[in-house]
Amino acid sequence: MATVGVIGAGVMGKDVAITCAANGYDVILSDHDPAVLAAAPRDARQLVRKFRMMSPTTGSWKADEILGRIRFSADLGDLAEADWIVENIVEDLAAKERLYLDLRDVCGEGVKVAANTSCISITKLGAALARPEDVVGIHFMNPVPLLECAEVVRGFHTSADTIKRAEEFVGSLGKRSIVVNDMPGFVSNRLSHLFMNEAAFLVHDGVAEPEQVDAIFKLGYGHRMGPLETADLIGLDTVVNSLNVLYEEFQDSKFRCCPTLKKMVAAGLLGRKSGQGFYTYSAR
Repeated sequence: MATVGVIGAGVMGKDVAITCAANGYDVILSDHDPAVLAAAPRDARQLVRKFRMMSPTTGSWKADEILGRIRFSADLGDLAEADWIVENIVEDLAAKERLYLDLRDVCGEGVKVAANTSCISITKLGAALARPEDVVGIHFMNPVPLLECAEVVRGFHTSADTIKRAEEFVGSLGKRSIVVNDMPGFVSNRLSHLFMNEAAFLVHDGVAEPEQVDAIFKLGYGHRMGPLETADLIGLDTVVNSLNVLYEEFQDSKFRCCPTLKKMVAAGLLGRKSGQGFYTYSAR
């Protein structure tokens, strides 16, 4: 099968890498941070073991087999052999644009680039690549191995061929594509970040405790996770960055970030990845 280059070995990057490898792709997982890259093989193995226990779909995963298909690299140039590149770096437009400019020297003819972004415009990212028609948004849901759909986002210049190939790629991972047009936040995060932000305001205003807010969503609305549990899973820093993007793009006060979220991020309370957010998590 084809080779997939995955940029960013954070939460989403590792999930995307092991999902691609579990479905037969050779994967090159790249990150510029030596410490993150050094920890990635161990983290990926732990993730495979965890997901094996969480769903019949992932129950047959074998860690050695999946890790055997993943190569870890600090050299962006190694991605030149990839057929697909999935970018998962920090939710910051300037950082992403710098990366896409660097990818001009990496991506050969016919290579498709998928931005796994929460809120940033696919059209803006495509403008930084020499061939914007080859850039598409593929917003995988978190956790990637367990959720069965992905938003495929059509930028202004995204070609019909790129959309078709993106749908085929997502389908090869056992997921359903839902194709939407480019607008910051797309569908899922334009809605979900309002939920998470307003849930944080409920705590900020002393209306309810986090457990109460989440219980109403789970028991009252049938959601599998509450909005504050979801925020902790995503990472509160990512939530704040995404809200800032939405506020800047729409200039709409409904996206004004809750002060408690900002304070928690400033204090290093980022959710699951730091061990403390709205909830406390045991060390790995």
